[in-house]
Amino acid sequence: MATIAMEMIGRLFINLQQVKSVPQMLTAAAPSMPGTLRDTDVPGFFREKHIHAGYRPLHQGWRYYFLSLFQRHNETINVWTHLLGSLLVLGKFLQLAETVDFVHDAHAWPLLILLLSSVTYTACSTIAHLLGAKSEFHHYCFYFLDYVGVAQYQYGSAVAHYYYAIEPNYHRWVSSVFMVTASLLCCLSCLGCCYGKYRNYSLQVWVRKVGQVVPSALAYAWDTSPVFHRMFLWFCWPTLHSEEGASAISFHQGQVAFFLSSAFFFTTPVPERLFPGHCDFLGQGHQLFHVFLVLCTLCQIQASHLDYLGRRPIYTQLHGEGETAATVYLVQYGVTLLACVLIVVFMAKKVKHLLDCKSK
Repeated sequence: MATIAMEMIGRLFINLQQVKSVPQMLTAAAPSMPGTLRDTDVPGFFREKHIHAGYRPLHQGWRYYFLSLFQRHNETINVWTHLLGSLLVLGKFLQLAETVDFVHDAHAWPLLILLLSSVTYTACSTIAHLLGAKSEFHHYCFYFLDYVGVAQYQYGSAVAHYYYAIEPNYHRWVSSVFMVTASLLCCLSCLGCCYGKYRNYSLQVWVRKVGQVVPSALAYAWDTSPVFHRMFLWFCWPTLHSEEGASAISFHQGQVAFFLSSAFFFTTPVPERLFPGHCDFLGQGHQLFHVFLVLCTLCQIQASHLDYLGRRPIYTQLHGEGETAATVYLVQYGVTLLACVLIVVFMAKKVKHLLDCKSK
């Protein structure tokens, strides 16, 4: 046992040494690029609390910001966590496509929506963190794009939970309003996040956070309510569930735990608040938020796939042959996405007007 423990400690030490070498490797990958700046050298809009260095210079060519994927700066890990997350979800998508008929089985379309929305939100977040430093206007626009990604992922979560995870008695209560309410909450979440970003100068940080977090929290609570209800029933009467159902519930529990962990790090700037200036590259709370959110998504996809396989008698009873209902959800997904895009276009115009007034 002692030998095994020493081997594990040795491997951990080696892994830590490799992590420490990452900044040098990233810098060497792009030796001719402009150096990063301290917080005092960039406009206040771009400064993050407790992050003192690693800011990229503004108004560089697009090539610089794309190549900064391989540079050491304070957004590097934020970019890579969701880039790798997007690739992991895409890999899971391709794996499921080998056994799930996404074309001809209408009952698989809610799972398809979840997978598409998961790839999209991680890709949008990657783009925002990679390119948002070019200018103030581009910062607004790319993060508005990020909020569209989050909103359509909320819809993907809602449709998967409503279609596969819901219990018949809860379905009877909410069937007439569930997806319509989910769509409205997606749009409200997108609007709240965009407006909070837009009012960056005129509102206190906590007010902006409330405007961004509360609509998203409402959307999460509603979208995940079928899972909460099912977990409650499982907790009270575990013998009523099959082995396959219990396995799916384990992944549902994992997605809830990982989401709550990600929400904590999104709303609380730790550990950088405890170690200001020491988390400029690695160790920011937002990086942990990304990691936990990707783990939440992977658990959610796995749970929905298990429900798709194991609960077909239930959801076919609730949704019929599936083609009509699934088609409605696909159309509603497109309408919700379009509404969020229109919100972003409207807010981008307001930002343009704001910045034009500031420059005069």
